[in-house]
Amino acid sequence: MKKLRIVFMGTPEFAVGILDTIIKNKYEVVGVITAPDKPAGRGQKIKYSAVKEYALENNLTLLQPTNLKNEDFLSELKALNANLQVVVAFRMLPKAVWEMPELGTFNLHASLLPNYRGAAPINWAIINGETKTGVTTFFIDDKIDTGAMILNSETSISENENAGELHDRLMDLGSKTVIETLALIEKGNVSTTIQTDSPEIKTAYKLNRDNCKIDWSKSIEETHNLVRGLSPYPASWCFFRDNEQEWNVKVYEAKIIEESHTLSIGQIIASKKELKVAVDGGFIQIMSLQFPGKKKMTAQEFLNGMSFSENAKAL
Repeated sequence: MKKLRIVFMGTPEFAVGILDTIIKNKYEVVGVITAPDKPAGRGQKIKYSAVKEYALENNLTLLQPTNLKNEDFLSELKALNANLQVVVAFRMLPKAVWEMPELGTFNLHASLLPNYRGAAPINWAIINGETKTGVTTFFIDDKIDTGAMILNSETSISENENAGELHDRLMDLGSKTVIETLALIEKGNVSTTIQTDSPEIKTAYKLNRDNCKIDWSKSIEETHNLVRGLSPYPASWCFFRDNEQEWNVKVYEAKIIEESHTLSIGQIIASKKELKVAVDGGFIQIMSLQFPGKKKMTAQEFLNGMSFSENAKAL
């Protein structure tokens, strides 16, 4: 058995769950690499990454390079004398970094590769209406999420599950899969599968303002999938227009109501308790939302202080 000396690289909450599991399974983590601190929020206060918070709480050696090719950083990394690097939700590594340890560098990706390579695999699996997804460990190479696969674990996606809920389940599944991968590497029992490319492979594009906007002319299922695939973060959005006023609204939770109607697409139907938008084949009932300058609230809370005319539309 090879004693592992691990450097862990990651940034968000998803990575923390994996790192915590590695520590709790008594593996030696000789260093943690995470993103530099950056100002965030209205006050532009300096914000630490979730992984940095965890590393500080657990007295782990921490490096925060701005440039992964910097000679000083590469020297510091080498001095940690790791024989394996584990990467979860970090950035693309230069060859000088991923080639450094004797046993290689493996990544945990939150999809069943080769599908959903890229920045937002959890979101896109739901947006595209997938009924299953999973996690994959693979050895890093010089492209994004293309390396030789070690293990994968599959899970189903329920029809109303949102990205936040799936994120937490995949973090647990990913933790177990990383521990299984470490055990194989420790024993020298790793066998890999080369990823095969095909035109049918789906991509997990970076989320941006355009691909997070609701298009009310799409099918009722596609609209519902977009809302839940972007909830709770970054959240789907649209415009509400009523007479001369227009608002940029975030939609966090919605339900499908299949029903025939003759209303125009995007028409808003509001009562004291319900907020619905007419779509092809029925309505999207908005359950929670956020108006500009307001906190996130349920539709019922929102309708306590807001009413719409018959001309109101979601755009």
